[in-house]
Amino acid sequence: MVGRILILFQREVRGLHEAAYLLGVFALLSQLLALLRDRLLAYHFGAGETLDIYYAAFRIPDLIFVSIASLVSLYVLIPFLSDQTRSKEEQRLFLDRITSFFTVCVVAISVVAFIAAPALLQALFPGLASPGESSELVLLTRILLLQPIFLGLSNIAASITQLHGRFLLYAVSPLFYNAGIIIGVVFLYPLLGVPGLAYGVVGGAFLHLAVQLPSLIKSGFLPRLTLTWKFFELRRVLALSFPRALALSANQIALLFLTAHASLMESGSIAAFNFSFNLQSVPLSVIGVSYSVAAFPTLARLFGNGERAQFLAHITTAARHIIFWSLPSVVLCIVLRAQIVRVVLGSGEFDWSDTRITAAALALFAVSLLPKGLCFFLCAVFMLREILVYRLSSTLLVSFSCRFYVFLSSGI
Repeated sequence: MVGRILILFQREVRGLHEAAYLLGVFALLSQLLALLRDRLLAYHFGAGETLDIYYAAFRIPDLIFVSIASLVSLYVLIPFLSDQTRSKEEQRLFLDRITSFFTVCVVAISVVAFIAAPALLQALFPGLASPGESSELVLLTRILLLQPIFLGLSNIAASITQLHGRFLLYAVSPLFYNAGIIIGVVFLYPLLGVPGLAYGVVGGAFLHLAVQLPSLIKSGFLPRLTLTWKFFELRRVLALSFPRALALSANQIALLFLTAHASLMESGSIAAFNFSFNLQSVPLSVIGVSYSVAAFPTLARLFGNGERAQFLAHITTAARHIIFWSLPSVVLCIVLRAQIVRVVLGSGEFDWSDTRITAAALALFAVSLLPKGLCFFLCAVFMLREILVYRLSSTLLVSFSCRFYVFLSSGI
């Protein structure tokens, strides 16, 4: 039985539409699992001090993950690994060097962050400076520093799984990540207390990586540690990825400062901020991300064929659809904000006071649905430059469109 499941996960998906439908279904499942995760957290803790500390502990590990892992993400590696002028052995050695470089960098930065955590967190979150809050925040942050290592390695592994058309592995890995968090809430927290929540996150990140390892072993691309780096090769990768890493890091830095500001407000502000942020991501993924992924193959074909007029017309049509569906979603999220929050999160320790503050934040976040949806779509348009430069196959068009689903599944 286990063998059949492993064979199913490693099955290659070469059809463009089959891969897109597969990713769409699992993205929806990941969203539902993320809502269940948030409901369990709300049920057990409400929007209070414990979740403030829990969410604040993510900020430094998430910044490390985004800033370092995006330098060697699947978006950057796939063009290099799909280069037909390289032999399989050359591709494998390239992957060994890139993986080793990433591992050394992320481990070194995580060690520095581990040592400097008390001083860093005291400076960043002055509102969580009481002895009990401070020690708990430092402990959770130090545990969560394992997460960027596992997720970064998983990101590299995803380049190989997608290159070989194994989209099911890529699609199912976020489910394991959220499942790990849920296990932490339901089972580890009663045994270990609040640190059990962080161990659940780390366990989910490890599962995110582990589910892809059998495919790497089978393909012969399991990376090996090496210190014989080619710096001109690293320079090419970093030059391509640096602008994207800078943009994603800016978003994490903004979240870091917003969380720091929320720590100065009343207890539960950080938790309410994160709950409302996660809720607004659902209509964003259903509308903005879905239209971006759906339009991507047609845009790529028109762009590749030089059909400029049809290309611009398709952009206009897709943008109009995003606007058409986003506007009523904005209105519904604002008008029904309290009902939405109460239905999704309203149970256990999550009382009416928590509902009110989360609903107010959701109404503000809802205003961003339209510009964010258009932003996702415009990112798809700019991705076509990479397709033209590297002359990617139609199967790899799906790999690039998969990038959007990272926003749906990670929750970070």
